[in-house]
Amino acid sequence: MVHHLRYHHQGKKGWENMDKDEEAQTFLLVWANSGYCKRKRPKLASFLLLSLVCCSLILAPLLFISSSTWVHLCKLHPLMDSFGGQNEGLAADMSVNVPPCSSVSDGKICCDRVHFRTDVCIMKGDVRTHSASSSIFLYGSRNSNRFISYVSHLVDDDNEKEHGEFQHEKIKPYTRKWETSVMDTIDELDLILMSENLGVHHHCDVNHDVPAIVFSTGGYTGNLYHEFNDGILPLYITSQHLNKKVVFVMLEYHNWWIMKYGDILSHLSEYPAIDFTGDNRTHCFPKAIVGLRIHDELTVDSSLMTGNKSIVDFRNLLDRAYWPRIRGLIQDEERDEQEKLLVSPTSVFSLETTRKVQGDHPRKPKLVILSRNGSRAITNENLLVEAAERIGFQVEILRPERTTELAKIYRALNSSDAMVGVHGAAMTHFLFMRPGSVFIQVIPLGTDWAAETYYGEPARKLGLKYIGYKILPQESSLYDIYEKNDPVLRNPRSLTKRGWEYTKKIYLGGQTVRLDLKRFQKRLIQAYDHTIRTNQDFHHHHSNCKHCF
Repeated sequence: MVHHLRYHHQGKKGWENMDKDEEAQTFLLVWANSGYCKRKRPKLASFLLLSLVCCSLILAPLLFISSSTWVHLCKLHPLMDSFGGQNEGLAADMSVNVPPCSSVSDGKICCDRVHFRTDVCIMKGDVRTHSASSSIFLYGSRNSNRFISYVSHLVDDDNEKEHGEFQHEKIKPYTRKWETSVMDTIDELDLILMSENLGVHHHCDVNHDVPAIVFSTGGYTGNLYHEFNDGILPLYITSQHLNKKVVFVMLEYHNWWIMKYGDILSHLSEYPAIDFTGDNRTHCFPKAIVGLRIHDELTVDSSLMTGNKSIVDFRNLLDRAYWPRIRGLIQDEERDEQEKLLVSPTSVFSLETTRKVQGDHPRKPKLVILSRNGSRAITNENLLVEAAERIGFQVEILRPERTTELAKIYRALNSSDAMVGVHGAAMTHFLFMRPGSVFIQVIPLGTDWAAETYYGEPARKLGLKYIGYKILPQESSLYDIYEKNDPVLRNPRSLTKRGWEYTKKIYLGGQTVRLDLKRFQKRLIQAYDHTIRTNQDFHHHHSNCKHCF
């Protein structure tokens, strides 16, 4: 190694006098120490020395290397193309907020492990699945293999793999990387860069001409918030730029999940999803993205998206996904209505009268109450309905079940002007509301931070009018259990900061709400007034719009 480092102290003249072979070896050493070759973990002193050497080698060429030497180095391997003519716009593009590994050369595995929420690895070239060993293999090109083989002779690596293995990465493709307890339940994949020659003995059963996105539908799947936040939204973020030309490969595949989200999946991919574990065939792809990108809670950061797509664009996709089914539901209802008229002709007059009366009066704003049973239920819900109707709302009670079709829930909320619900996973349904609508979240004791972080702020980003209603201790069922000066009532934060288990046990699992309707109706009036103004502005705009349809 000393032999290859001696030019560091010779200055510009020393670099210019290197012969071609020495230039190549020096560059290869820089490349090898940049992480492309797997190596053993050095001791602290060795690590510090190696870091110093790497910095010196990287900076010295930039300061002293001649233009002719750069040209020669760029011809050594495609890896150096990023410094050559193919990326002349590199300096101009450096301000663009693109994720690491966005550009990967053929025959390479690049892993972005910087984000605290998720890891994402990209494999490009001859990619082949092998479910029996929970592996995905990449068979490198001949040029890259010769290059890596040459590096392997220069670098002392006790962990160099046998049988043509050049790089080995491990990844759990789920978006809660920081949460050890759930990540322990996620299947791990081995991503292995192999010699191209070995690919001859690893045939393809199914050839795909589009990329794969590999992810897990395990973890907290079964909870609506996590299904959207950890799965559906990251899948949109990761796949949208591919314009449906992508195959989804799933670990911990669930048929019910495919059925539940089939309408959305069909607008993200034109191809059937693959059960990685259950399908023992070798699937071959030109590229694989393993893991999903995630931005924040229930949102899309437009600055990180191709075409500046936002959470509103995601909601528009939901619109396209669910409206065909909603139209079918409407047609079914109209058919049932016609059949009833045939059975009872006398009802024709009643129906026509009802329609005439409805046409003579403006439509009342619609308020949907997301009803809960058990913990965090509103125990005086019937009085809430009466109060909302007195204010002027048309009220609909919606009780989503695990088996409730999402298109039906979407239909109810998409047609609403306001929604009321108590903090919990069901609040994820705010994604189904039209921007400009009102979202009132009842915030039980001990849930302030979660209510704002998981639903309040994301709702504002979608363009909803968000109103948080923080209950008083007297409105909580805990008021009848604990002494009035108990920290559970007077200082919930002192308990919630001790850990999630306290929040879950006391405030999420053991609390119901009885609204102070005199106090709560102020929020209802605020929502009603906002809805009336919004509808008036909408109708005024469209009545004066010559080009509106």
